[in-house]
Amino acid sequence: MVTEENIRLLFGLKLKQLRLEKGKSLTEIAEETGISISYLNEIEKGKKYPKANKIAQLAKVLNVSYDWLVSLQLDKNLSPLAELFKSNLLTNLPLEIFGIEPADLLDTLASTPSKISAFISTLIEIARNYNMGVENFYYAVLRSYQEMHENYFEDIEEEAKKCLEEYRELQPFASLEGLKKLLTQKFHYQIEETDFADYPALSTLRVVFLPEKNKLLLNKNLDEGRKTFALSRELGYAAMHLKVRPLTSSFIQLESFEQLLNNFKASYFACALIIPQDLLVADLQKFFKHKAFRADELVMLLHKYNASPEMFFHRITNLAPKIFGLSQLFFLRFYHEKGTDVFDLNKELHLAGLYNPHGSKTSEHYCRRWVSLNILKDFEVTPKKILCAAQRSKYIDSENEFLCISMAYPLGNSSTNNCSVTIGFLMSDKFKEKVNFHDDPQVTMKQVGVTCQRCSHLFCKERAAEPTIYEEKQQIQKVLDTLEGLLKEK
Repeated sequence: MVTEENIRLLFGLKLKQLRLEKGKSLTEIAEETGISISYLNEIEKGKKYPKANKIAQLAKVLNVSYDWLVSLQLDKNLSPLAELFKSNLLTNLPLEIFGIEPADLLDTLASTPSKISAFISTLIEIARNYNMGVENFYYAVLRSYQEMHENYFEDIEEEAKKCLEEYRELQPFASLEGLKKLLTQKFHYQIEETDFADYPALSTLRVVFLPEKNKLLLNKNLDEGRKTFALSRELGYAAMHLKVRPLTSSFIQLESFEQLLNNFKASYFACALIIPQDLLVADLQKFFKHKAFRADELVMLLHKYNASPEMFFHRITNLAPKIFGLSQLFFLRFYHEKGTDVFDLNKELHLAGLYNPHGSKTSEHYCRRWVSLNILKDFEVTPKKILCAAQRSKYIDSENEFLCISMAYPLGNSSTNNCSVTIGFLMSDKFKEKVNFHDDPQVTMKQVGVTCQRCSHLFCKERAAEPTIYEEKQQIQKVLDTLEGLLKEK
């Protein structure tokens, strides 16, 4: 269903395009219709929708029918934009976080409709070919939003710090019982632990929120750490007054970008509450001073904060850029089914702007030399609660080298799937200055690629697929070199 706001935007776009096509100024339209210039300007910016008599006057002056002017139909050169309006993408995205006003966007669309529409049409075609939906676009925008702010949000940090100082139930750490007490007594939640026996379709969910009753159904089969995170996130929703939110812990259906953004804010709040900034900064300062990489100490920090590896690494991506100046980093999460050679990269964040390790939506095979994958293989052979390892990864055909720290652990209560999370720091001068174990000889250095199909290391023993894309590019380069040689011949 097209929203009222999108109808206003669409009408304003059509009106401005028609006016420009007729070569008329706002002053001329105002004189011919009796509508003020300021009101016409508001209409074209999508802020006002005129009454029927004014629409009739505009249609007459612009020599179009009333029905066409109020319809959702667009001229051929603007037709690709119809999909944007019908999907409500323009109104669901908070354009203001990127410094864009809807009126500014309309000005651009109306000024160069053919070029902009062709560009949007191309993007839509690419999205179709790669089976991308609106949800994929929302997640891409959220990642861009995080990268813009180097994944550090001071307002949320302050909100978490304020709660820690204000509520004695959260002292000295945000405990499960303290959170239950705070949510029920201060924020009037009803909290019920359940195995969802009466609703088996919900049994895999961690949380279900019933807004009418302000009731939270918490999966009783979760471990204490996951329950603590779930309740901390609820406190984030309540303390920051985030009303637009998902009703479940994982998205069943993503309805808007605001829903996704608020879920991110509440999750960020939860991490900041469970792992307070000042405490973790002090711990990381000690850890970075060691001359040798100490995997056991890193795992001990997890237990100190009762945090999952993913939460702990995410927290480091918040603080490393802001506090330590280590902004050139990436985060990866892989799922792996035991007994298979399939590795699913289903979460990534890049603050380095280099994108050496990146996800592939095709059937390409990720480099089997990545510590993210090897630690999952090792974990399958020698399972334990958490396995931690580090590796220096030098990318083939690139100057980029990262120190990667990875952790592998079971995926929930699953007996068939494991997970690895990895944080990689570009080995810049700043990193070497801050982290003493950057040259620890016990940390293995490996030449790595991105995917096997693109890798130029032809004799790699760990190769999982032939270098088809690399060989195709090499063949094209040979043709280009030969043509260049012919052109130089006299």
